[in-house]
Amino acid sequence: MEVLVASSSTDAGIGCWDLQTGAELLRYKSCASTPHGLVCVGQRFLASSQGPSGIPSSGSVFYWSWSKPQVEVKSFLAEQIMTLAANREGTYIVGGGLSGDMYLWEVASGRLLRKWDGRNRGVSCLVFSDDDSLLISGFEDGWITVWSLLKILDDYRSQQGSKLYEWSFREHIDRVSDIKSGCGGHNTIIVSAGMDRTCKIWSLLEGKLLGNIEFETPIEAIALDPGERVFYAGGWNGLIYVARYPKSPSSKNHGLHIIGSFPNKSKVYCLEYVARRNILVSGSQDGLVRIWDIRSRKTIGQFRHGKGRVNNIVVVRQQLYPSPQTSSRRHGSLLPPLEKYANSTDEDTDTKTVIGFQETYSESMDAKYLSYHVINNHIEELQQQGPAASEMEMDRLELDCQKARQMVQQWKKMYEDLHQYCVNELLEEGNEARGPIRKSA
Repeated sequence: MEVLVASSSTDAGIGCWDLQTGAELLRYKSCASTPHGLVCVGQRFLASSQGPSGIPSSGSVFYWSWSKPQVEVKSFLAEQIMTLAANREGTYIVGGGLSGDMYLWEVASGRLLRKWDGRNRGVSCLVFSDDDSLLISGFEDGWITVWSLLKILDDYRSQQGSKLYEWSFREHIDRVSDIKSGCGGHNTIIVSAGMDRTCKIWSLLEGKLLGNIEFETPIEAIALDPGERVFYAGGWNGLIYVARYPKSPSSKNHGLHIIGSFPNKSKVYCLEYVARRNILVSGSQDGLVRIWDIRSRKTIGQFRHGKGRVNNIVVVRQQLYPSPQTSSRRHGSLLPPLEKYANSTDEDTDTKTVIGFQETYSESMDAKYLSYHVINNHIEELQQQGPAASEMEMDRLELDCQKARQMVQQWKKMYEDLHQYCVNELLEEGNEARGPIRKSA
């Protein structure tokens, strides 16, 4: 089952709908999220950074389990967190602060693993690369920085003051409003949107500008076609533009690469492309979430979230709707709040980094049970949707397979580098222990 989750900057809660039937499943209470401040953490629970509380030098992040409308965990932090991102496995949550500082927490323990200086201007958006190895941040002053997660988690680099980023560039002359990453790990593109009425295409591998498109209105949100043939840009004028990727960074004619538009009729604040259904989902100033058919560019459904503008949309493929007892036991009160400050007195600081959650035997059995039902449901969906859907699904699976191969190669390279580093450290320690070699007379 695919569920659509939407939030607002007003205290209208978080709406949750079944994307296929349109039925509202639950309304999560007490949420006034910031733009780019709503994430699904490893498909296990929702997390959202909250808007200004009126208290200087403070911020908050709330957790909700899937089956309960009330907030499960409240974290009160050192500053206003403007935007959130979580890696695919739900191991880490990253927050971007109003000051420009960045924070990396371990979800399982709530520990603040790293705080570092991004820039002296607020963080406006955050996104992980599709293989979770890179973190891309946009800032209020138009800068974009690409961070290596491996470097961020490396205590030695941090202590030595080494740079944690791979690339840092500025072509936008105003706030970076949205960033989306393509498929392919390091060897992919990212697309950024800005209040300067432009969208820019970047190479993650080379760290350079590949293309530029100028629009007639500020662009608040973007969504990428998985085939990277076109992308979608939501404007302040109520249109969702369809644009081809330009082949030159010097292109500024706003009509040159724009091949169509969707008449949204209200300022667009967020966009999400759902590849499995070949639909586009938009959130707007009028409080509506609209579902668009890509081919006809017409609405095929809409949900009313509330009075305030919709500033976040997340589409989640749920395995099975959890029971209240299971959800509360695993993902609610058992999760600690996020640390406000790093614990510098902790003795085992070298063991902070983790790869994922450990599961009990019963949880592992539940996961197998869920996987069985997911596979069966997926097969039934494909049988009902016919050959066109099957062909789309095959394309998606081939793309996933290609991404998996690329990830394997990247992890192999990371392992080899880490192994060589450990060998060098051991050799240096051995030489120091033996002392200088004396020549015999």
